[in-house]
Formats: sequence, C-alpha cells, structure tokens
Amino acid sequence: MRMIKESLRAQRIETPSWAYGNSGTRFKVFAQRGVPRDPYEKIADAAQVHAFTGVAPTVALHIPWDKVDDYADLASHAAGLGVGIGAINSNVFQDDDYKLGSVTHPDPKVRAKALAHLLECVDIMDATGSDTLKLWFSDGTNYPGQDDIRARQDRLAEALAAVYQRLGDDQRFLLEYKLFEPAFYMTDLPDWGTAYAHCVKLGPKAQVVVDTGHHAPGTNIEFIVAFLLREGKLGGFDFNSRFYADDDLMVGAADPFQLFRIMYEVIGGGGFTERTAFMLDQCHNIEPKIAGQIRSVMNVQEATAKALLVDREALAAAQRAGDVLGANAVLMDAYNTDVRPLLAELREESGLAPDPMAAYAKSGYFERIAADRVGGAQAGWGA
Repeated sequence: MRMIKESLRAQRIETPSWAYGNSGTRFKVFAQRGVPRDPYEKIADAAQVHAFTGVAPTVALHIPWDKVDDYADLASHAAGLGVGIGAINSNVFQDDDYKLGSVTHPDPKVRAKALAHLLECVDIMDATGSDTLKLWFSDGTNYPGQDDIRARQDRLAEALAAVYQRLGDDQRFLLEYKLFEPAFYMTDLPDWGTAYAHCVKLGPKAQVVVDTGHHAPGTNIEFIVAFLLREGKLGGFDFNSRFYADDDLMVGAADPFQLFRIMYEVIGGGGFTERTAFMLDQCHNIEPKIAGQIRSVMNVQEATAKALLVDREALAAAQRAGDVLGANAVLMDAYNTDVRPLLAELREESGLAPDPMAAYAKSGYFERIAADRVGGAQAGWGA
C-alpha cells in the first residue's frame, strides 16, 4: 500500500485554460457568474484546482485564446500562484482562411500562414518554459474529389517537419487525431495509425496524444494505448468522454470502467511517468467550471488507484494457466474496490482536505470571484 500511495502522490494531471471559460453546445453558449476575463484569471482558477487536489500543478494554454503581450510575465504569474504553464495548444481552425484546411490547404499562402502560427507557438513555449506543443488539425474534405488525398498528406508531412526542426532539444510535440468533424468525408489525421506514421518518420520529439473522446463507438482505446507505449510513441492523453460522438464530457462520466482499463495499460506498459502528459480536455457546458475540473481530476485519481491495486502476479499466473475467468476476476476485483477512503487518507497525509469538492465549496472562492469579476468580457470557447 505504501508504494501505491507513493505512485498516487507523484501523479500529475494538467487542466486546460479553456475549461474555465464559458462554453456550450453548437447552438448556445451558456454564461456563468465569475468566469475569467483573461488568461491571468484562468490561471488563478486553475491554481484552485491544484490547491484542493494537490496533483494539478500545470495549466495548458490555447493560442490565440490565451494571447498576452508578455508570456514570461504570465508564467511568472502562474508560478506565484503555485502552478506552471503546461502544453501550448495551437489553433489553425477558426480563421476564415482555413475553410478548406490549414497546413493541408491547396493554397500555399494559407499553408504558410498556418505554419507561421505553429512556429509562433514554439516561441511561446520558449517564453513560458513549456516543453510540449500540442497539434490538432481540423483539416479534411467534405466531398469525394474535393482535393487530392495523397497531396494533402504530403503537405501535412512538410508542415510537421518544419515544426519538428524548430523544436529545442528538450521540447516535443504531441500530434492529435480525430475521426471526423468538422470534415465529414475525409479527415487528414483521422486515427492513431496516421498520427503514428507521421511521428515515426520525424523522430523521438514527435509523439501521439490520445484524446479519449475522438474514437468511433466500440473502439478499444486501451489497445491503442498499449501499442503506442510498446513503440515509445505515447506522448499523453486528452482526457474526456462521450456517449455518442465527440462530446467533451467530463472524463469518466460515460464509461469509468474504460478509464480504469486505460490506466491499467498505462501502468503496465511503463507509461506512468512524468513524460506521459495526463491532460484534461473538456468544455464544461452546464456544470460549474472549477468544481467540474476538480471532479474530473478526482475521477482520474480513482481510476489510477484501482489500476495500481491490480494483483499483477495473480493476473500473470492466471494468464499463463489459460484461466480466462480467473484473469478477468483479478481485474474486476481491483475495479470494484472502493478507493475513496484510500485517496482521502492520502490527501490528509499531504495536508489537504480529504474531500476536495466539499473543501472547495466551503472555501468561498466562487463567491469571491462572482462578486469581483463584474464588467469586461468573459472568456469563452474561442476567446
């Protein structure tokens, strides 16, 4: 149990700046009281998640949503609140120029514009001390014959190579994939295999990020995780969940057993290290922002604790013996264990309240920001 506690104490989960702003569905953005008005206030909210959980010491930025004049000052602000800047997320999907794609666009001028933004994001990494760039492209086509599929892969490879060359020795990029949306006929990076192929060609500073909501129903995500770990190409996760398509719901909301299975493979495959980025990527539509992030962090902690409890010696013995039901029972015994008392005890040993949700509710922080953050423009998805 001591070793399990040490592993849980060392766990790090990154929260996204955009989760603290207003968000909604494709039909309506729902405004809430106390929402941040700038990146500084987003980071202040992220610091609260870390203060109550003890395992969320970094916050990811999204450019240009989190654009500021002085990124070094923003990093200093974060440090003063006890957190740091995590991954820098690029954005080449919102400008009108990107209607037909960004780095795969048929017009070289548009491709040059997109690449310039990606390189700007590396500059921001340098200024903030971030070591991770996260790349997601909405590029794709809606109709057969709209563009040359192979040519678009060539353009994508060219852009990725330019970014790769710009990275410093201690920097990397994580390449994200998505099955569909907003392109509905063909997406240029539709699956883990496409992302993996590009990363292998580039080298060790290019890795794949697995967004748990970006898969077809029924996809065995833990197989993808196991394979990428085996090949040394799993860079991290964007944790969220979905019931149908890509909903960006709270991680563990739709299928907590899947989250457990993923963490089981991460731990067994040697991926439970600081080099695997465990990031949340969620847009809380109707629930409170900070409390939603705290609950998500706790969901990841609980799945991790259960995965750490798996009796791997008993499991290996059952597997060697071909004991199908016995092997499955070992996993289910761990999953069905109530780990909440263990995590409460761990928090108390670390000087934290045993129940982060209750402690945050009693802190009065939300009441303070709701009263203070009056006037100005609230941050939201896309701002």
